[in-house]
Amino acid sequence: MPSRRRGTGRRKDQRIKSADPKGQAPERTLSGLPLPLVADPSGRTDSDYLKRLGFPGEPPYTRGIRATMYRGRLWTMRQYAGFGTAKETNRRFKYLIKQGNEGLSVAFDLPTQMGYDSDAPLARGEVGRVGVAISTVDDMRLLFDGLPLDRVSTSMTINATAPILLALYIAVAESLGIDRKALRGTVQNDILKEYIARSTYIYPPTPSMRLALDVIDFCSREVPRWNAISVSGYHIREAGATAVQEVGFTLADGIAYLEAAVDRGLAVDTIAPQISFFFNAHMDLLEEVAKFRAARRLWAKIMEDRFHAKKPESLALRFHAQTAGVALTAQQPENNAVRVAVQALAAVLGGAQSLHTNSMDEALSLPSEKAVRLAVRTQQILAHESGVANTVDPAGGSYAIESLTDRIEAEASALIRDVDRRGGMLKAIESGWVQRQISDSAYRDQVELERGERVVVGVNAYEEEAGSVPMPKTNPKLASDRARALRTFRASRDGRAVTRILGRLEDVARDDENVVPAIIDAVQAKATLGEISDVFRTVFGAYRSRQEI
Repeated sequence: MPSRRRGTGRRKDQRIKSADPKGQAPERTLSGLPLPLVADPSGRTDSDYLKRLGFPGEPPYTRGIRATMYRGRLWTMRQYAGFGTAKETNRRFKYLIKQGNEGLSVAFDLPTQMGYDSDAPLARGEVGRVGVAISTVDDMRLLFDGLPLDRVSTSMTINATAPILLALYIAVAESLGIDRKALRGTVQNDILKEYIARSTYIYPPTPSMRLALDVIDFCSREVPRWNAISVSGYHIREAGATAVQEVGFTLADGIAYLEAAVDRGLAVDTIAPQISFFFNAHMDLLEEVAKFRAARRLWAKIMEDRFHAKKPESLALRFHAQTAGVALTAQQPENNAVRVAVQALAAVLGGAQSLHTNSMDEALSLPSEKAVRLAVRTQQILAHESGVANTVDPAGGSYAIESLTDRIEAEASALIRDVDRRGGMLKAIESGWVQRQISDSAYRDQVELERGERVVVGVNAYEEEAGSVPMPKTNPKLASDRARALRTFRASRDGRAVTRILGRLEDVARDDENVVPAIIDAVQAKATLGEISDVFRTVFGAYRSRQEI
């Protein structure tokens, strides 16, 4: 064990220390769940095992949603990408596909997420910084130029403006002669977690829920192969939630969406197969594997007992996983490659249907080509060399895994009951209760880190002098170039037709019609994302968060 002493004669870049002089492994999981020194099968019988776990491909889906899992089909390997302009991002998409990436995953910049065109005053300084700037149907066409939209699966991380981005995607596909029924992919469309964790909301919760349900309703009829909502625990975990809170609050969000859909008159067995989930693959390997298994089993029970779903596929929780962005460190960024490998292993052992692996340099900047290639290769090595995909649920039956699975399921169930007692997820969010639970967990985690009770290599243990890391620079002309392109776009359209169709959209929004068809008409007439969002701001107003949370 290296010495913790910093001899005065040692160079700073040679300092190595351990935050735990006893060199002992902790007695709890990363989320604080107690771990037995040795797990055993006490209280378990063969019949109990079969009842609680079942077989892969059968309810309650503890062991996986498909009987053959990765023997029949490997998980979809995705890489999240979004760079300044549509042209730059299109170039990265083509690079990723060349490297073996199988699905596209789009990151949008903040103005796009918040419903502003790139030339809006409130967009100043944020255009293209954390993702791709998309304001028009021409931007969307350039984003997917040369890509086979009828054969590739596209995931879009977008929420408040999800109906608009979906409409733009459909409009581009149909302009290429591709039927909307052939499109495959996911639009995140999970507005509840925005009020909980990310804050990229625009409108108050009730009309925002209406827009999310309009997408679900529309896709169930018009885009049957599309996942109309991806209920996201990822961002809840990134905000500081524990594994139990990630499962409990995410499934509670799913319940809220389904209850609202049923109240609208939609059939559970029609819409449930189009609902997917998005979870965080964090650092505690055993806890994460158990978390995914517990989430599947709990969701199957919820669908059967609460919603009386009849079709087996309605009970199956399908999920995409992304490795934990919050676990990436700016210190010794090469260590992140190891962290990502561990997290990706947890997702595969836990039975993910789709996976994104973060790049080792993302704590510093947008990922470089070298780093993103390594992230793709990490998934490919797991799939083709590690052997973990060769049998279904290889961690199943482990006393430690099964014990953690039971514990997470029980505690997440209790959390959902707590939400129910508060009147459901929407009221629990509006009161600030959910946000307070997560902020308390985040505070405890930070305190443990600062006290050295939790070790993060390179941060509070085994530290080294920071070296210089090249940082990519944002194109200083990007905002002005985008503004010029938008002026040209607006000049090329029939202004009166746009005004007329935006008026029609406002009428639909004030009524109880589904807004998605009217949005598609608007983007085909060359209305911009900002103009459409402004219609909804006029009708619904803008949301202001509770400041005391």
